[in-house]
Amino acid sequence: MTIAVAVVDDQPLIRMGLRVLVEAEDDLRLAGEAADGRAALELVRRTRPDVVLMDIRMPVLDGIEALREISADPTLAGTRVVVLTTFATDDHVLEALRAGAAGFLVKESEPADMLRAIRLAAAGESLLSPSVTRRLIESLRDGPVRRPQLHPRLGELTDREREVLALIGEGLNNEEIAERLVVSPATARTHVSRAMTKLGARDRAQLVVIAYRAGLV
Repeated sequence: MTIAVAVVDDQPLIRMGLRVLVEAEDDLRLAGEAADGRAALELVRRTRPDVVLMDIRMPVLDGIEALREISADPTLAGTRVVVLTTFATDDHVLEALRAGAAGFLVKESEPADMLRAIRLAAAGESLLSPSVTRRLIESLRDGPVRRPQLHPRLGELTDREREVLALIGEGLNNEEIAERLVVSPATARTHVSRAMTKLGARDRAQLVVIAYRAGLV
């Protein structure tokens, strides 16, 4: 299956780099480019790409607002947005994740990580740069102290799935979870997927939030 990718960034050089990256892969196809959020919405509604690589800070309409409109449009339910930023400490990290971002990467990420993020997003999964995961965890940790808020479906998790959820809350990726639990990476992915399904989580970032709110970390 070929994955259609839209590239959205107000910097021509960044767009060119992403375009070259996408067009060099046999399983990816460039759906189009846009230089601002408003143009991005028009492009996405016209071409219905599988994945959008979206910058945050753009003129006319920023990436967060464009992301919100895409997430709110039921006709674009099949389109996943991977948000790009120049700074891992961007204050918009949590805002973008809450708005429905399928992934969050710094623009300095390795090409292999960019490609992995595109493929994971197209498959319904997500990828966060390690620095972004740390930022998310720090934001939750440094926020106001709250009483644990148990997810209403937390009780549906098996003991192993709760253990996996806690490790996700610590910021571990699937390979690290597999190593910690002495299981195969495939088994770790299965536990993560089941926890996500049972909790109705859209992505890994939501699992981190659920784990913190439940006091598992």
